[in-house]
Amino acid sequence: MTLKTRICLAVISLFFQDLSWAQTANVKAQEYHGGHTGYTTGNAHSHNDYERPFAFWTSWNQGFGSIEADIFLEGEELLVAHDKAQLAGKRTLDSLYLRPLEQCIRKNNGKVYSGNDRRLQLMIDIKTAATPTLQKLVEKLNAYPAITSCKTVDIVISGNRPDAATFSSWPEWIRFDGDLKLEYSKEALQRINMLSGNFKNYSSWNGKGRLPEAEMRNLQQLVDKAHRLNKKIRFWNAPDMINSWYTYIDLGFDYINTDHVEELGTFFRQLPDRYVQKISQHDVYQPLHKNDGRTKKVKNVILLIGDGTGLPQWYAGYTANGGKLNVFNMRYTGLSKTSSFDNYITDSAPGATAFSSGEKTNNRAVGVDHSGNRLILLPEILQRKRIRSGVITSGDIRDATPASFYAHRSERSDYRGIANDLVQSHLSLLMGSGKLEIPTLDSIKSLNKNLKLETDEVAGRPAAERNGWAGNAFDSAVALLSTGNEGFFLVVEGAQIDHGGHANKLPYLVAEVLDFDKVIGKAMSFADTNGETLVIVTADHETGGLTLTAGDIGRAVVGGQFSTSDHTAIPVPVFAYGPGANLFTGVFENTAIFKFILQAFGFPSQK
Repeated sequence: MTLKTRICLAVISLFFQDLSWAQTANVKAQEYHGGHTGYTTGNAHSHNDYERPFAFWTSWNQGFGSIEADIFLEGEELLVAHDKAQLAGKRTLDSLYLRPLEQCIRKNNGKVYSGNDRRLQLMIDIKTAATPTLQKLVEKLNAYPAITSCKTVDIVISGNRPDAATFSSWPEWIRFDGDLKLEYSKEALQRINMLSGNFKNYSSWNGKGRLPEAEMRNLQQLVDKAHRLNKKIRFWNAPDMINSWYTYIDLGFDYINTDHVEELGTFFRQLPDRYVQKISQHDVYQPLHKNDGRTKKVKNVILLIGDGTGLPQWYAGYTANGGKLNVFNMRYTGLSKTSSFDNYITDSAPGATAFSSGEKTNNRAVGVDHSGNRLILLPEILQRKRIRSGVITSGDIRDATPASFYAHRSERSDYRGIANDLVQSHLSLLMGSGKLEIPTLDSIKSLNKNLKLETDEVAGRPAAERNGWAGNAFDSAVALLSTGNEGFFLVVEGAQIDHGGHANKLPYLVAEVLDFDKVIGKAMSFADTNGETLVIVTADHETGGLTLTAGDIGRAVVGGQFSTSDHTAIPVPVFAYGPGANLFTGVFENTAIFKFILQAFGFPSQK
């Protein structure tokens, strides 16, 4: 046995041992859209599977529902190949498919996949004369009773098939792939497992952009016809890329034909985390714009920071909310460049410190400069003018973004030090989650009587479990801070948008965006009522490298892919509403937001 052969056998053995992978692949996706049931790797068809380095095993490990093998009858042997030129390899149906399939069935107590009833369709495409080749195949399969008696295996004949009138004469465990162009008798249909067709007969689409409407209607009619006959449908010779996969699911293709097994397997497994539909929507506030952009001193500034929120996150929320978003009703917009002092890609600590101090600092640093020296922060500057400051976060009050407005630490994970900095804080209000020890919490409250500190574990839960916490906290904060005559500065962080980006979970992310947008609506309404309030909405950075790859505003559905589980360097939008909103236009460094806030208050930007 050659070294290459030993290596191949070892890899195959490892594939087979990892039975849990197939089980993972079989986890049912959420209902997709268009009324279709959840799509999984069970809806994937491995086209010309034998052309992969590990025939059968690669697709089986992905949990595919259909695997294709082309066969030629050569003498007494069934060889697997795409054309006669490949027959010299002597790859047999037994060695590549039947014996491995039998092995799986025996290992999994009579099922193809471990622990569930996921079916596998072994589609055998006959390239030589139909009847003699099928006769030899039946003879071969009779030697594999574990396969022919398995209730989760379908042997489906495609390619050269006998006359449909003879379908019922073959063993019951032999099924057939029907031709979409043909009409079948009721008796023949009983032996047909699915209907297949050449995609190019119905569409010239290359998979990019949108499938032309007329072609889409034609394909939809074929899908509907197959489903009325209670048959599954598959198209071969079809575009094979992520954009086309979304389209096929939307049309209701039961099997998606692919030459990209690993990529399609990943796509299906990630689908529940990459697609949003039927999310709870909200109405948006209709702004008056009567003070919008006026050049006059403001009394209050509300800074809303969507942690990790770039333009794709906003537009995903806009789409899922049916084409409406409070933040998109702001007319003054700009772009903030987010890099930190020591890194092209910032984290939240220097990202928020740029807002609170007007200085670039190192990654992981809050409230100190790149040398570790204490920075003077906005709440301290404003307190000198008797303007009170507050911070609300839907995360931990010690996290980088809220901490950047009261703490001075070179390391954002120094939670004990950050909590101690609250004693000297210039904040009047801090609200969010955070498991501070009771002695620490009590000591902070007793040593800093000017600070109203409220921690609530509900604040740190996902949006669906917070029950409007952020909006209620905003109302309480505004009521408290408005009691002074000199005005206020309020920071509101949508912390968990960032969590959704890091986790690469679009439904989580969108739910957080929409929850945050409700607070934005409240802020805009207050600004209109008050007449002296500037509202600013931005982010410290973008998280996840989100790209929107599917969607429909009319149906409020959106799909996307992520390029990373970390932050990116993409500039983030800045939206502004109210007096002074005109300052926030163009492209500028994130530190400019600090300067614009002071300018809006009518103060010099120098400290």
